[in-house]
Amino acid sequence: MNNADATHATAGGLPWLVADVGGTNARFGWVEDIGRGVEHVRQMSVAGQAGPADAVRAYLSLLPAGSRPRRAAIAVATAVRGDHVELTNSHWRFSRAALQADLGLETLLVLNDFEALALSLPRLKAGQLRPHAGLPGARGTLAVIGPGTGLGVGGVVETAQGWVALPGEGGHATLAPADDFESALLQQVRGRYAHVSAERLLSGIGLPVLHDAVLAVCGAPAEALSAEHIVERGLAGDAHCGRTLDSFCALLGGFAGNVALTLGARGGVYIGGGIVPRLGERFFESQFRARFEAKGRFQEYLAAIPTALITDTLAALAGAALAIEQHRG
Repeated sequence: MNNADATHATAGGLPWLVADVGGTNARFGWVEDIGRGVEHVRQMSVAGQAGPADAVRAYLSLLPAGSRPRRAAIAVATAVRGDHVELTNSHWRFSRAALQADLGLETLLVLNDFEALALSLPRLKAGQLRPHAGLPGARGTLAVIGPGTGLGVGGVVETAQGWVALPGEGGHATLAPADDFESALLQQVRGRYAHVSAERLLSGIGLPVLHDAVLAVCGAPAEALSAEHIVERGLAGDAHCGRTLDSFCALLGGFAGNVALTLGARGGVYIGGGIVPRLGERFFESQFRARFEAKGRFQEYLAAIPTALITDTLAALAGAALAIEQHRG
């Protein structure tokens, strides 16, 4: 490293470690220089590591000898409040202050996973997206919705000081029907749960609940299926699983339109998470976009908002890097 590079690295606190930790897998990446983006991406099992410190050390052992981060940002699939972090769907529990000290970091940022994914939106390129209606632009306010194990929702707002993420728990907002069939579905689900949130149906844990409701409304015998089997059988032609997927896409479109209106996300709404990519063309041929726009007097407002599927599964790492880049202090 020459003197100019050394000065640049010192000024930016480089190198950086970034991570995206879910209930099953943790992805790690390395930022040697801002202009080079995230490199040396590795994935490891969360269950295979005692906690984040052990996982970081395991990752660093795969890098050239002596590689040590000065700053780090870790995105986690849970709400982040205070010093103690407890992942919803894994055994990892840690103190932010203790982890920072253990790893010898100048700065440690811990973000909600959809906060990090939202921060990735302004820099996503065309090759990382599949447009549904137009191509979102990196201006104004953007939103992201991600049906995975749960249902994540986030936003990001352009300001004079940079991009500011809007973390929240929008997936737990009440789900609304748009026709008699959906009203009947929600009535069935309300028989089991006092509150029918969007996540209750529009997620990996929700697809079996939605499928059960479709069977009941259609007068078909009950059949317990996993989310994976519902997707597989729906795409293969099974009538009730197919109806479940179609209802999923329609309800998701209506919910996405609500998020766009609530946040004023006129720059675009992005779809992340692991479920929608598995649906392939069925998603793009579904009622998602029609239902996204079907908001009465605000149909024209929503028709002008582009929607796109995020195809890059590593986008949250870039969002974590932007969080470090913009961090003051």
